[in-house]
Amino acid sequence: MKPSKEEIRKKLTPLQYDVTQEDGTERAFDNEYWNNKREGIYVDIVSGEPLFISTDKYKSGTGWPSFARSLEKDNIVEKEDKSIFATRIEVRSRYGDSHLGHVFPDGPEPTGLRYCLNSASLRFVPKEDMEKEGYGKYLKRFEK
Repeated sequence: MKPSKEEIRKKLTPLQYDVTQEDGTERAFDNEYWNNKREGIYVDIVSGEPLFISTDKYKSGTGWPSFARSLEKDNIVEKEDKSIFATRIEVRSRYGDSHLGHVFPDGPEPTGLRYCLNSASLRFVPKEDMEKEGYGKYLKRFEK
């Protein structure tokens, strides 16, 4: 269950709250994970649900973390977003209902997708901490 607004506000920084709860956007190239190259997974900052994995992260040049696919497709909800001059597809987490960012059809193969996300909506779990934090089932995704 999603925590109350008050609980979320206490847990998050003002930027994290603005991005996840009020559909804000952080600054490009001035966010925690845009250039993170460590192995691990990215989970929803509110709910902890697994969303993306570093093996699908790539350098898009946009200044935000970008991924070619989601780790758990069922944890991502897509919604039409007409808040600016063009229609975009917003991505939200299913259980936390956090605004994550947007998905665009200009990514690399094999998916052709670019999930362009706000670092403020994510928490990075390093590979070495995944087992103890309950995400051990994803460790096999790092095997070559």
